[in-house]
This record gives sequence, C-alpha cells and structure tokens, in this order.
Amino acid sequence: MNQTRAFLILAWLMVATLLWMEWGKEKSAPPALPPSAVAPASTVPSAAGLAAQPGVPGAPTAPAVAGAAAVASAAPATDAPVVVNTDVLKVILRGGEVSEADLLRYPVGTEPGSPPMRLLAHDSTLYFVAQSGWVSQGGSAPTHESGFRYAGDARELKLGDGAKDISVPFVWTGANGVTITRTYTFGRSDYVIKVRDEVSNAGAAAWQGYVYRQLSRVPRELARKGPFSPEQYSFQGAAWYSPTDKYEKRKFDKFAADGNLNKQVTGGWIAMLQHHFFAAWIPGEKDQGQFSLEQLNAGGAPQYLIRDLGPGVNVAPGQKASTEARLWVGPKLVKAIEAQKVQGLDRAVDFSSYSIFATLANGLFWLLDKLHGLFGNWGWAIIGLVVLLKLALYPLSAAQYKSQAKMRKFQPRVAQLKERYGDDKQKFQMALMELYKKEKINPVGGCLPLLPSIIIFMTLYWMLAESVELRHAPWTLWIHDLTSRDPFFVLPLCNIAIMWATQKLTPMTGMDPTQQKMMQFMPLVFGAILAFLPAGLVLYQVANGGLGLLQQWITTKSYAEENASGGSGKDKDKS
Repeated sequence: MNQTRAFLILAWLMVATLLWMEWGKEKSAPPALPPSAVAPASTVPSAAGLAAQPGVPGAPTAPAVAGAAAVASAAPATDAPVVVNTDVLKVILRGGEVSEADLLRYPVGTEPGSPPMRLLAHDSTLYFVAQSGWVSQGGSAPTHESGFRYAGDARELKLGDGAKDISVPFVWTGANGVTITRTYTFGRSDYVIKVRDEVSNAGAAAWQGYVYRQLSRVPRELARKGPFSPEQYSFQGAAWYSPTDKYEKRKFDKFAADGNLNKQVTGGWIAMLQHHFFAAWIPGEKDQGQFSLEQLNAGGAPQYLIRDLGPGVNVAPGQKASTEARLWVGPKLVKAIEAQKVQGLDRAVDFSSYSIFATLANGLFWLLDKLHGLFGNWGWAIIGLVVLLKLALYPLSAAQYKSQAKMRKFQPRVAQLKERYGDDKQKFQMALMELYKKEKINPVGGCLPLLPSIIIFMTLYWMLAESVELRHAPWTLWIHDLTSRDPFFVLPLCNIAIMWATQKLTPMTGMDPTQQKMMQFMPLVFGAILAFLPAGLVLYQVANGGLGLLQQWITTKSYAEENASGGSGKDKDKS
C-alpha cells in the first residue's frame, strides 16, 4: 500500500467518523415535544424509601410508610415568590423551589440587547427546576411544594455593591413544635447557592426527618440545529458521581430503558447537564443519601427527575440539627468548577464519552487557557495552540514531508514501471516494492504522522464544542462566535484552497485514475463538512493546514536542491 493510498483511507475514515457522529446524535435525540403537551409535574419522595436510608446515629431505623402520590401543579403552593439579583444571577425562589434562574453574563444571542440565558424555568416549554424539602417517618414536614414561608420583608433583593453575599430566609413551623429554617445564600460572582436547613425541636417528642434534593426538567428544544451542530452532539441528561462508582450519566431517552437507579452514596453529587450549562446539587462530603431517577408523565409528555434522598436527622426535644448543600446553577466554567474542590465535579464538563479523548481534551484546554491568558483572544489562542502542536510534532511531520519529497523524486521511474507492465497490476506492484526496497523508501512513512493530527482534530471538536469559555467569543472581523459556524464560509473556502495546494505537492505515485479522481474531490468534501462545524475548529484546521503546506513546500524545495547539488558533484567527479 503506497503512501497516498494510505492517506486516502485515513481521510475517508475521518469523514466517516464525522458522519457517524451526526447519525448517532440524530438517532439518540429525544423527540421534540409540542409546548401544549408539557405540564410540569413534581413528586415528593416516598417515605417508604426511608427504610433504605443509612441509619442516623442514635436514631431507630425508619419504618416503611405509604408513598406520597405524584402532585401536578403549575407552581408550588407557597406564598409570593422572592426575586434575588446578584452580579451574575437573577433567581426566583418559591419556598422549597428555585423555579427560575437567569445567567446575566451569558446572553442568548450575539446581537445587542439579547436577553440573558434562562437556565431554570417553571414554564411549560423550558421546565427545569431545583427542588428541596423534607419527609418524616411519622410527623409532618415541609416539602418543596408547600410549607416554607418567606421570613423577610422585601420581595425583591439585590446584592449591594460592597456586600460579599446576601441571605434569604424561609421558615416552616409544624404543629408538633418543630421549626425548620431554610437560608439561601448567594455570593458575589458565584454560581453556587448555599442552602442551609436548621431544625429546632420545641416539642415534647423526638423528631426524625430526611431532607431530599432533586432536579426536574423536560428536554430543552435545541437552539441550533443542522448537520454537525455542537449543541446536538453535546450530552443532555442526568449525571451523578459517587466515590465508589465514580462518574455516571444517563440520557433522557435511556431513563426507563436502562433500569432503576437506587444507589446508596456518601457525598457525591447529582446534576442535569446540557450544552454549556448545568445545575447540580452537592451535598456534604460526609452526608449519606440515596440517589434515584424517575421518568414522569404529565399529559403524555415525559419529565425527568434525579433525586438525592438524605441525610437524615434525629432531633431530641429542645435540641437543634442542621444540614447544608450547595446548588450550582450556571455555566460549565472549568476554573470555577475546580474551585469548588468537589471530587469528580469537573466531569460535568463532558468533553467526551471516551476517556482517552476526555483526558486529551482536558490537557488541550489547559494549554489553550494559558495561551488565552497570554493573547487575550481565544482565536489567537487557537492559532498559538497550532504553532505549539506543530513544534511538538515536528519530527513526525518532517519525516512525512521528506518521505513525500523522496517519492516525488522517483515519480518518473514509477511512471516507466507502469508503462512497462501495462495492465499487469501484480507485476507492477512487485516491481514498485522492489524499487522502494532498493531506494530505502518507506511507503507508509508519510501517512503514519497523520494519525496524531486526526486524533487532535477529533479531540478539539469535542473540546471546542463543549467549552462555554469560547461561547460567543469573537476572533476578528467577521468571526463573532468561535463556537458557531463561519457565517460567510471564508475559513472553509481557505481550507479548500490549502488542501488543493497540498495535493499539488503530494506525489500520486502508483495511484490509479479512480483514486486520483477521489483525491481531487477531497478538498470539496472536507470544505462542505467544515462549513457546518464551529469556526474555532475550522480556524484550527486552516492554521494547521497552512503551516503544514509551508513546511511541506520548504522541505520539498530543500530536498530537490540538495539532490540537484549532489547530482552535479557526482557528474563532475565522473568527468
């Protein structure tokens, strides 16, 4: 197999991989739901589940109690909502539910005046909420649907310019003398909401209860559709992490098919992921709980829920107990997520389902982030990344281009062999291999260095598609969003020109006319594919191809001049 044929196989393999990715996401995407079919439903966890909970120190094992029925409601049955404004979030609280959250620094579009991204919402088309409440084995308890009442004055709060955080209190008081005070705390430039529940028992009997925290949503209709849309490829569904089984996830359409989840976990976290953004409940690292999934049907439309039931508290008369968790509502910012120091939370940035690509993507993003700190522009950082990768892979690419230059030199002799043996392909191949052996030419030496380039290209596809840091990030002139396609297709056209010029320098040694025609169409095929890919990825390909073309041209010219001078010296010696 000669070098050009190997390149052809690798090129078509890359095209096939991209097409397979597109087919896979179309096949697995959940069906779009008509807005009228979606009616938000919520469930209170079954108290029967308490029997499976880890025991509370000093407390008896909770007996099984009949489960609560699913409750359909347009909004939690609590008092008027409370609006909280920080520098990064606008949140609406309804007792035990965070029912709306706008990400103020992330507009929906790039046009001026575009509204902020709404991650959490209680309306039917975008339903996605974070809920928390309590269940008790024998007594009453507040749920996310009813019980908690606002204990403050103003219904709209704003984080002051000099303040570091703002607290929002809610209170529930039961007939048994038990009071639960819930406090939501919002920090400056922080996408984490701290949720603290303090239980005070002024009654005559001990009270035992279990806090539950859950995320409930319907699949969001994709804003960007079409071939190779990064949003369509990005994972959408539930994810969770436990110290024993590590990171796990499940797509919406697999909730029922893959069986029930009933996992006893200490620490860990639960989340709902989507393109660029996510929400996650993060309990204390020593808290014991039970993770579960549910698929609900409200008016025939599926609704998906992930829940953490626990930890439990046993509060004697006159005593107090508390439990605290963090609720992340925001973008998949790598540095901010790492700052939480939560084991496995970085996997919420789901660069790839394949561990090797995820590891490579994390490394490339780290390098890209350092370059962004240097240049202050993600587009120039991508070009800088290309330069560094070219330097790292220089020995391989130099071997590739030298092999091509050497094969180019022997093209006339190969043409003579082809003319000599005519249609006898077997004899022609034997003579060609004999020539390669005699002249010490490795026919695959020029194609093996292409493998790292293809792997890096595929890794960058996942990394650029998932990195919210590059969302709406401009490069220069007409490129205003590196995660969207080039609006004027300038970069794909540049790539076609670079590939065409590269073909002119690449020898077609031993290639039949059919293969030559296929090679001629390759720039157009890749140009058509790149036209729908993120501009940042196409920018990488153009920069990588442009530098490769320059290196190939210099290598070919140097090799030709070296052989010409060597040949002249030999002729003089013979004379």
